[in-house]
Amino acid sequence: PSMERLRFVSSGTEATMAAIRVARGSTGRDMIIKIEGGFHGAHDSVLVKAGSGATTLGIPDSRGVPRDATKNTIQVPYNDPAALEEVLERFSGRIACLIMEPVLGNIGPILPDKGYLQTARRLTEENDVLLIFDEVITGFRLSLGGAQELFGIKPDLTTLGKIIGGGFPIGVFGGRADLMDQVAPGGAIYQAGTYNGSPASLAAGLATLDVMEKEDTINKLNRSGESMRLALKDMVEDLGQDWSVVGIASMFKVFFGPEPHNYAQALRCDRQGYFEFFRRMLDSGIFLTPSQYETDFISAAHNQDVIETTLEAFRSCLKS
Repeated sequence: PSMERLRFVSSGTEATMAAIRVARGSTGRDMIIKIEGGFHGAHDSVLVKAGSGATTLGIPDSRGVPRDATKNTIQVPYNDPAALEEVLERFSGRIACLIMEPVLGNIGPILPDKGYLQTARRLTEENDVLLIFDEVITGFRLSLGGAQELFGIKPDLTTLGKIIGGGFPIGVFGGRADLMDQVAPGGAIYQAGTYNGSPASLAAGLATLDVMEKEDTINKLNRSGESMRLALKDMVEDLGQDWSVVGIASMFKVFFGPEPHNYAQALRCDRQGYFEFFRRMLDSGIFLTPSQYETDFISAAHNQDVIETTLEAFRSCLKS
């Protein structure tokens, strides 16, 4: 509902790149804030090394990215409203937007603390800074209205990606009409692409939405996710380990360490131990994400037999 106007692109990367351009173009400001560990695609201004201090300007996280490309990108830790407030005050009048994953999916999932997203919305409004929700992972997964519907937050701009294309390349950026109306040809903020609104991708997207909207699909997925997490928590408790099971809706992850609430805490988990566990699961016929810092998903294609088989593999591989 927050997307009064929208435009189709070909990927989530294009969507976030365009949304940031709209934020900068409409405010006349160059600086942006991103969350440490948040992933917003492969364009230069958001490829910033995570783990720096709350007010440290970014340095490139990939070879080939000029320092000048990230000099206007500031990072703050997730679940740290005080750090966000400090940055907003320090760079008052110079920040175009805060771009964030409402639930950190690229290093998690890591969930928002109670009231954190509401505080981020309040602080951005008070400081006349646009809020961009990157819902490439959470859009149509946490609910049909994404994380913003689930948590009751109305961002100024939203980006969507792979989940709405049924496997075909697609992305969407959109938001307030007064912002989107400034995109060319209606305004002076340029955005274009040969495959924007590709008929094949849009047809796949419409078919995907048909599936998500029928027969209580999302609620069934979310119930499966909750059941999966409860079973995994029981296994971890039985083993007496300080591991944690984290997730929301159909997202889940076993962290080999205490539950992280930000990127720095996630880095303390046993990465090598997880990779060995991943290999054991793969040998058992279960393909999880190969990184400790990526979320796992349950799909509408996973029936109860698949979930039970997965849990049996978890039980065996966690124990070993």
